[in-house]
Amino acid sequence: MKYNLFWFSLFLLYFSAIKGQESNAPTFGNGLFNLVGKDSSWTMKVEARMQILATNTWNSENGGLTDPEQNFLVRRARLKFDGFAYSPKLEYKIELGLSNRDISGASQFTGNAPRYILDAVVKWNFYENFVLWFGQTKLPGNIERVISSGNLLQVDRSLLNGRFTIDRDMGFQLRHKTNIGQKFLIREIFALSQGEGRNITTGNLGGLQYTSRLELLPFGEFLGRGDYKGSDLNREKTPKLMIAATYDSNQNAVKSRSNQGSYLFNDVGFFETNINTVFIDAMFKYNGFSFMGEYANRTAKDPIAKNSDGSATGSVVEVGSGLNLQSGYLFENNWEVSGRFTTIGLDQEITGQNTQNQYTLGLSKYIVGHKLKVQSDLSYLSQIASTDILTYRLQLEVHF
Repeated sequence: MKYNLFWFSLFLLYFSAIKGQESNAPTFGNGLFNLVGKDSSWTMKVEARMQILATNTWNSENGGLTDPEQNFLVRRARLKFDGFAYSPKLEYKIELGLSNRDISGASQFTGNAPRYILDAVVKWNFYENFVLWFGQTKLPGNIERVISSGNLLQVDRSLLNGRFTIDRDMGFQLRHKTNIGQKFLIREIFALSQGEGRNITTGNLGGLQYTSRLELLPFGEFLGRGDYKGSDLNREKTPKLMIAATYDSNQNAVKSRSNQGSYLFNDVGFFETNINTVFIDAMFKYNGFSFMGEYANRTAKDPIAKNSDGSATGSVVEVGSGLNLQSGYLFENNWEVSGRFTTIGLDQEITGQNTQNQYTLGLSKYIVGHKLKVQSDLSYLSQIASTDILTYRLQLEVHF
């Protein structure tokens, strides 16, 4: 299976190169090629991107650095196809992950197959400002997760996202937007999903997952969808702000982090409990300056997994909260400096995990916006009752 997909991907890239020679290919960063049906009843834009990452880590003990480790890898390698089918009101998106990190997680719940599919979703604008989505894609969770990994302010997402994100799932989403006055924009999103995460073939193991998100933009829309990008590359001429909140309820969830994490097995199959997650976030941009803040909180009806006789299995739901604050300033020469502070406070009595604080300084050079850039950052992770860690990362992003 995986080799068939590999050769299919190579064929698409070869085909795109041939088409690019035969016609006027788009400029760099605007796709490998764009197809339009003869009767204009469909379109397809094909994109490819990769992230090449180098990482160095050290333990910080007694004022010194010990145990250095290095890691070089292809962090992401992806193909994306999007356009419309039959009508511009019926859009679609398919995104495939090809790197080991993209496809990892094969298990009995994915048919023991790699998780190639990231997105496979259809979007139907059926009435005015109402759009119905159906398929597998990102849920409307924290803003950092919804921002594409290719449009981040720093090398990668924060610890908050790693601990609390609700990521992707299969189901329906209903989206609507409306204006109040000349500028004030309100966007509402409701999602009904399976609650098991992406690429699951075994179906629903517990209950369904319900997600609601409300976004307020008092000063109007950001340029170029800048509210879903990590840097102010458009250099907003007037202040722009988005304030948003998400409430997610996964009924009878069987995983330790809602639809993410490890399964909560017990002696009769799975331990089920209701898991609720709240996100509050904001994005602000003005004249090269950007700020993003996120708060997350996860609770569970019963966070300690139990067997049928009431004894603990040893697994728990990762309940607790986190805060992430980050800011950057983009200079006229497209160099950007950034800083981030993240704190994670899981319930120590339940999870056995202590508070983590991470401080990150970043430096980025945008050559062709987010499509061709070099990013680096230096992070210091402070952990109560555990060894502190210093990490340096350098990453190249190339997006055709």
